Amino acid sequence: MVGITVPALVLAAALTIASRAGAEVRIESFSVPPGSHPHDVAPAADGGVWYTAQHRGALGWLDPNTAETVEIPLGPGSRPHGVIVDAEGTAWVTDGGLNAIVAVDPESRAVKTYPLPEDTGYANLNTATFDGQGVLWFTGQSGIYGSLDPATGAMRIFAAPRGRGPYGIATTPGGDVYYASLAGNHIARIDSGSGEAQVIEPPTPGQGARRVWADSRNRVWVSEWNAGQLSRFDPANGAWSTWALPGSRPRAYAVYVGEADKVWVTDFGANATLRFDPATETFEAFASSRAGAAVRQLLGRRGEVWAPESGTDTLVVYRYE
Repeated sequence: MVGITVPALVLAAALTIASRAGAEVRIESFSVPPGSHPHDVAPAADGGVWYTAQHRGALGWLDPNTAETVEIPLGPGSRPHGVIVDAEGTAWVTDGGLNAIVAVDPESRAVKTYPLPEDTGYANLNTATFDGQGVLWFTGQSGIYGSLDPATGAMRIFAAPRGRGPYGIATTPGGDVYYASLAGNHIARIDSGSGEAQVIEPPTPGQGARRVWADSRNRVWVSEWNAGQLSRFDPANGAWSTWALPGSRPRAYAVYVGEADKVWVTDFGANATLRFDPATETFEAFASSRAGAAVRQLLGRRGEVWAPESGTDTLVVYRYE
């Protein structure tokens, strides 16, 4: 399917901020077509950036050099949520509207749809990740998680322990897959062979674990929406550590760990993206200049963290040394 090229929109002036540690963070903002409501974002293999244009039923691609965008319609009724990129550069989308996993070829822009089995029901698909064997695992807030083997198209669906809630999902450097259950207030580790999910309880009751990410030591970081906290689980010894986000009413949504194990987390309460240094246990805050930014996900590549402001139709990049 051919995408629709959208002329370059407003490219906000770059802003350089000196952090408390002395390192500079350069922030740039890019407008995407009005009404896109970009939910998730993934750096593309060609230097561009994919984003799910949730309210337009499309997968978008931004050229950071020109600020131009291309939107690829995913099909009638599409409502894409998450997007990730595989080793070949293919974009994989969890599409709640289509109740399907969607793959988009980066060169031809051809769209291939993998519908969930009919007896699954509405899954409210959320997020996906690849395990250490190249199998795609995904979550559905209605109470399922599943896997798709891109090589064969084989799909498996599992009922989540405790029902509703599976949300963010991520893979550790060791190849283990963990997901967070927002409604279930826990995280879980998936056995990629049997598909069984082992529930792991955070220390704070009712914390609202929303998204997860792993650092270089296979430790799992958790953004806790209800509690306004950032937590870390260490599978090596089962230990938890927890830090409250600064401010009076924090709401931790997204979490991502960069290559130097600095942890990035978004805070709806402060309308900001934060960077946490585990060595010093301190937060730096980068407030959005736009009200109601609502950054729902973070993803990056070396020296960059990308954030979709779903509330302002803007993509933001934080560049650092």
